[in-house]
Amino acid sequence: MPFGHEKAVINIKSPDALFQFYNSFTRIFKLTYTFDYSNIILLCIGTDRSTGDCLGPLVGYKLKALNTNDVFIYGTLQNPVHAKNLKDVLEEINTSYKKPFIIAVDACLGGLDRIGSIVIDAGPLTPGAGVNKRLPKVGHMHIVGIVNVGGFAEYLVLQNTRLSLVMEMADAISTGIYVGLRKMIGNCLSH
Repeated sequence: MPFGHEKAVINIKSPDALFQFYNSFTRIFKLTYTFDYSNIILLCIGTDRSTGDCLGPLVGYKLKALNTNDVFIYGTLQNPVHAKNLKDVLEEINTSYKKPFIIAVDACLGGLDRIGSIVIDAGPLTPGAGVNKRLPKVGHMHIVGIVNVGGFAEYLVLQNTRLSLVMEMADAISTGIYVGLRKMIGNCLSH
């Protein structure tokens, strides 16, 4: 399937951001998930040591209750998945599950006019690209939150990102995923 045409961009400041996220997440999930996959893995990438890069672990922390027989969470505030352990975690996932469907969640930097946008798309994301790290592409679909402006002193920018924005994005993403997967779990996941 060619990726890119499924993409959705949601502005977190929109009054119906959660509704837009839920609808877009559900639509893109249904386009990319098939019964060939054994389990759903939410791979929430980032670190709890940087305000701008804690979006993934916050989402994972908020979604811990979704851990079921069909859905598994990797990357929380207590056990983050980051550049130093990503390869090991991917190896663990691929060893533990026969054919996992991975939804990758991460923060990223972007243009000034894109700060506060959540992007949902089919296909993998490349974690660490904004800070020039070479990490493997991950995900059958992905969700990224643009938390600050990129292009200069990325590590410093991530350290000086507003926690309120990151928390607002984490709330919308985790709620939208939770409701979306809970509603679809009986129809799509149990087989």
